[in-house]
Amino acid sequence: MLLAIVASFDLELEQLDVKTDFLHGNLEEQIYMKQPEGFVVEAKEDHACYSKKSLYGLKQSPRQWYKRIDSFMIGHDYSRNNYDSCVYHKKLLDGTFVYLLLYVDDMLIASKSIFEINKLKILLNNEFELKILTVAKKILGMETHKDRSAGKLYLSQKEVY
Repeated sequence: MLLAIVASFDLELEQLDVKTDFLHGNLEEQIYMKQPEGFVVEAKEDHACYSKKSLYGLKQSPRQWYKRIDSFMIGHDYSRNNYDSCVYHKKLLDGTFVYLLLYVDDMLIASKSIFEINKLKILLNNEFELKILTVAKKILGMETHKDRSAGKLYLSQKEVY
């Protein structure tokens, strides 16, 4: 749906990747684990490690990451979409919108204003370490190509095997 809006209203579309996304989540329960291979303390091999942060591999990690990014977006005056909880939007003074689409650790930001996109990228980068990919060229394995003059956004999966 967001891609249809991007094509219909000739919006800019940029892509971001959050580095170590699950490490940004805060645990709500106590998690203990075996000492990692290569980091076992001599004479304390039977001891466990207490995890203070959400880690890859924990069942709680994806949920804790989502709760953290959701709280961040809501805290910065973005509204969560009623039909898709991974889409956020904010209405600007000129009546246009900024959209953020989240899929695990990847994000798409769409807006008429590149200034507003950059403002959101700075805001996100101040909170989370990002890999900024600029113009969206590949989304979930699909290549994108925008033909502004025709008002179309093309998706292709020709590279998928």
